[in-house]
Amino acid sequence: MRSFYRTLRTALRALKRNSMRSVLTCIGIVIGIAAVVTLMEIGHGTAEAVRQTIATLGANYLQVEPGASSSSGVHSGAGTCLTLTPQDCEAILRECPAVRRAAPGVDCRMQVIYGNRNWQPWKIFGTAPAYLAVRAWTDLEEGEPFTDSDVRSGASVCLLGQTPARELFGDSSPVGKVVRVRGVPLKVVGVLRRKGASMMGLDQDDLVVAPWTTVKFRINSSKLAFADLAAATATSSLNQVNTLDKLYPEQQAQIYPLRSDVEIADRPQLVRFADLDDIYVSANSPEEIPQAIEQISQLLRQRHRLRNGQPDDFGIRNWTEISKTLGSTTAVMTSLLLSVALISLIVGGVGIMNIMLVSVTERTREIGLRMAVGARSRDVLRQFLTEAVVLCLLGGIVGIALGRGVSVTVTALLRWPTIPSLTAVFSAVSVSVVVGLVFGYYPAWKASRLEPIEALRYE
Repeated sequence: MRSFYRTLRTALRALKRNSMRSVLTCIGIVIGIAAVVTLMEIGHGTAEAVRQTIATLGANYLQVEPGASSSSGVHSGAGTCLTLTPQDCEAILRECPAVRRAAPGVDCRMQVIYGNRNWQPWKIFGTAPAYLAVRAWTDLEEGEPFTDSDVRSGASVCLLGQTPARELFGDSSPVGKVVRVRGVPLKVVGVLRRKGASMMGLDQDDLVVAPWTTVKFRINSSKLAFADLAAATATSSLNQVNTLDKLYPEQQAQIYPLRSDVEIADRPQLVRFADLDDIYVSANSPEEIPQAIEQISQLLRQRHRLRNGQPDDFGIRNWTEISKTLGSTTAVMTSLLLSVALISLIVGGVGIMNIMLVSVTERTREIGLRMAVGARSRDVLRQFLTEAVVLCLLGGIVGIALGRGVSVTVTALLRWPTIPSLTAVFSAVSVSVVVGLVFGYYPAWKASRLEPIEALRYE
């Protein structure tokens, strides 16, 4: 231990004699370490931002949407085929073991009015209370969510996102107030907590949520699909509002006599039924998402009577997979930038090797004198190797401080997320030591191989 301290003291004195050269030699290491620390902190901050964005989507989130319609060779795009029904949503929840929750969804875009103020949110969204659980939105800012009873009765209630609440009510509480959408009064029963922007950059807080029956039948009743009466007789009481058997929810008497099974099979009648824009599904766990997708696909193909070889008339969007893709893309970009930073470290290491070789040449007589008075080759090797490691460590310490400062500046000026990382600090120190050992070994070895007599004769 005593010899180590003696060697360290000798190395520090040698570096102090050429302080300006030592500082210039460290610049390459300082820049490389600062780049490594900054990029690792930005990478960790970006990964955390992606994780938080994923959390705003909901747990194990899947979205089932109608397929594309086509007529005379003209395809209208995804979501234009009227194929999803509330019964599909109920069947998914009932018959798919990998599914924990399912909620119907219908939407439109209309103006919301309160007093002399108005605002057109990104979406007027109709759904069921289960949607809030699917999207991990059960904790409201204030108020309480609407209930399944409100959905069954088509109640005139709604929840406001943060954006329409701010635009329509300012700093006052909207709970208990009544807004109007297309002439329909909706009582505000709660305000959703803030979620921020989605992965696509859309404001998730710019929406109004209401019972889907209210949005479908009272606000936006223009989209209707058709099915035969045999399929309609299997519908629940919730969705018998527009059938021939029950024209109005309050109707108690049967207008037409029930037909027999033979009559239904021989003379099917076209009746209207409610279609959905989307079905939002939450799987039991991330591991069960593929099973949930497979079970939903099989169930909907069976319910929609699709034969083998026919394409699906629906689509399933796996938002969790999209989020993982974004996360992996961020990780790849961070790795590429770290590679660039490591290249600058290598350049700094080459500079240290060059300066150490110059130092060995300049101090040849000193080396010969030390060997003449009893120093061994390993003592000389240890001294010059210590000088190289000390140079890199000093550069690493300055680089860590500079990298942290750059991260703080980036967060303050550019609003990029950064997270301080002990891993980055330890990695920087480790890399500094490794660079010093790798690039300082050859000059140290060369110094240790000098012959004392030849070194003393060197001019």
